[in-house]
Amino acid sequence: MANSIMWFRRDLRLLDNPAWSAATTGYETTTPLFVLDERLLATAGQPRLDVLFGALAGLDEQLRHLGGRLRLERGDPATVITAVANELGAAAVYANADTSPYSAARDRTVAETLGVPLRTSWGTLLHRPGTVLTQAGTLSKVFTPFYKAWSKVPVVPIPSPGSAAIAPALTTAVSTSAGESVDDLGGDPIYGEAGALARLEAFNERVDAYVDDRNIPSVNGTSQLGADLRFGTLSPHTVVREIGDATPGRAGFVRQLAWRDWYAHLLAEHPHFARRSLKPEFDHIGWDNNVVAFDAWRAGMTGYPIVDAGMRQLASTGWMHNRVRMIVASFLVKDLLIDWRWGERHFRHLLVDGEVAQNAGNWQWVAGTGPDASPYFRVFNPTLQSKKFDPDGAFIRTWLPELSGLSKATIHAPSDAGPLELAAAGVYLGDTYPWPIVDHFEARDRTIAAYGAAQDVAKDPA
Repeated sequence: MANSIMWFRRDLRLLDNPAWSAATTGYETTTPLFVLDERLLATAGQPRLDVLFGALAGLDEQLRHLGGRLRLERGDPATVITAVANELGAAAVYANADTSPYSAARDRTVAETLGVPLRTSWGTLLHRPGTVLTQAGTLSKVFTPFYKAWSKVPVVPIPSPGSAAIAPALTTAVSTSAGESVDDLGGDPIYGEAGALARLEAFNERVDAYVDDRNIPSVNGTSQLGADLRFGTLSPHTVVREIGDATPGRAGFVRQLAWRDWYAHLLAEHPHFARRSLKPEFDHIGWDNNVVAFDAWRAGMTGYPIVDAGMRQLASTGWMHNRVRMIVASFLVKDLLIDWRWGERHFRHLLVDGEVAQNAGNWQWVAGTGPDASPYFRVFNPTLQSKKFDPDGAFIRTWLPELSGLSKATIHAPSDAGPLELAAAGVYLGDTYPWPIVDHFEARDRTIAAYGAAQDVAKDPA
């Protein structure tokens, strides 16, 4: 019987993995392979690399229990995959497809270079692109119709893995890694599939409160499964099967997986999704793009506590609460009038769950430039958002200890507090904490005018 290669990418698990099932069925031996692509590694911050290396360690641990190992190579996938296939005399290479332009181009190159078939499945989404369409046979650019259609598409069960033997540790390195193994990366296996299933089980115990708790950044109300879905240590099939829709909280969470599929489908249909507005008139916006203001936003030094707390959480952990993501994104685009693509790139670099489709989709939604987006004249007031979703200031106090002495009435806007209260709390504006870098109401008017002017230019380019 022939041999196969399973090329792992964003699918670092064995359960509910269609490519793994195919690669281990009908073959004598399967070689699990991961390629460290320097071009992709360079785009990731250290927190995301830590999760990646940990997920690889977890996968390798699982494969050891099956009598094999994860083979690690470093270099250009087109060169590495072809070399490994030639070395092993593999009959085919299996992988799960992705929708990012880079991934699609990479896979085309590999398929053209290989002397054997590259066979792809869809193990990253619940429904693959092209299967959720309107009655007219098109992909909806409005979420609710997409969701209704998505909910009616049957979920196709993923076959169990086959009986192929798992190849042991590599014997001949074909890339510059020169025998590098997963052990050399030093990842923590807790980020692997076993840890992901434990995190899913933990979320399953609190998901019924999801609708009520998901917008409160000081409580553990979200799933914390973003990185697991991003690296594929969890399949969306597994998540939907485990969570179900028996309560409003469960149905509300599963709806978020539909958003995830929708953005991926949109990226597959519009490869420029992360570079250009899907509402082309807004590519004419006269952005201010003030570098000093952008640096203050990145550093969490804008003078708006909820914004600064979120940005410091991101810088420290590689993660940010979803509601806070919307607030800080709105502040960058609609208070500072800075191009949403600047924020999208910054988030994608730092977020442990950062990936193209979800990140670009969320940024375009906040910016009002994308499909079914928030109207451009909807501008979050960061202070009101803070009072509503962090009423006691618990989230702010966690990430801005310099403001911890302020009362819950003043912690959301220290610049509105009196000098005696600030002094009593040890807060000195312009010293221990910055003054607001913009006036929100003036900024809002400026942004609405800029968006309106862009629409006028689009209507009459002359």
